[in-house]
Amino acid sequence: MKTTTILAGIAVVAGISACAVNEMPEASEGAMLFTENCAMCHGGDARGGGELAAGMKPVPSDLTRMSARNKGVFPVSHALSAIDGYTRMQFNGQEMPEFGLLLEGPSVPVDTGDGNMTPTPRPLAALMVYLQSIQR
Repeated sequence: MKTTTILAGIAVVAGISACAVNEMPEASEGAMLFTENCAMCHGGDARGGGELAAGMKPVPSDLTRMSARNKGVFPVSHALSAIDGYTRMQFNGQEMPEFGLLLEGPSVPVDTGDGNMTPTPRPLAALMVYLQSIQR
């Protein structure tokens, strides 16, 4: 009887953990990824003035104005594409590096703006959620 109870408890914990992985991440998770991967160019305040920004062409974007530049709507698809490198080949002189580690791990469903849920690597979604949270 004890073994059955223990196994049932393990199954419940595993189920709860699986649900948490499939949910959209919090902005705080993305904030940590931003600090580790983006702040050196975009600055700690995400406005484009990081320590490596001087002399970069094009200059790093002010990531707090993404919605403002898109008629008040956060450009989910554009943000994900810019971070994961999908649009990188379209621009000559693009200096933004590719962040392969952001493309690894379990996926979460993200509405990219067309009403369809797109499986997106959790770290990439976390960074997108953070960027959306700092819009001004």
